[in-house]
Amino acid sequence: MGTPLISSILVGCGTTHYVEGTFESNGISVGAMEFKITKNNTPAYREYIIVRNERLEVPICVYRFSVSDYSALLMKCTHQGTELQAAGDHLHCSGHGSEFDNRGKVSQGPAEQQLRTFKVIVNEDKLLIELK
Repeated sequence: MGTPLISSILVGCGTTHYVEGTFESNGISVGAMEFKITKNNTPAYREYIIVRNERLEVPICVYRFSVSDYSALLMKCTHQGTELQAAGDHLHCSGHGSEFDNRGKVSQGPAEQQLRTFKVIVNEDKLLIELK
């Protein structure tokens, strides 16, 4: 019984996938399967999803690095509060050009502070983004 050499592929290109998150007592949840897609009959995973809910001031971008490693970032520029746009492995501010990497660190100013991040708890088929 052999193991496939490549069990999954990260998908960087394609359309942005928006998900309506569900508020819970300690955060907002989304299904982990929101990342999964099939490309050429091969299981693949989106690099990120955008979580929205009317109770959120701005969306949260969730990057997937592995089955247990996620990064959840508030899509609000730390320079002047403009809503960010996801562009592959980074977030971009159309206001003044600041950029942030997929862990929320500033990669290009004028912003000087990293993005607000949230802990992501993986619970079987659900991701809980803690909003504290």
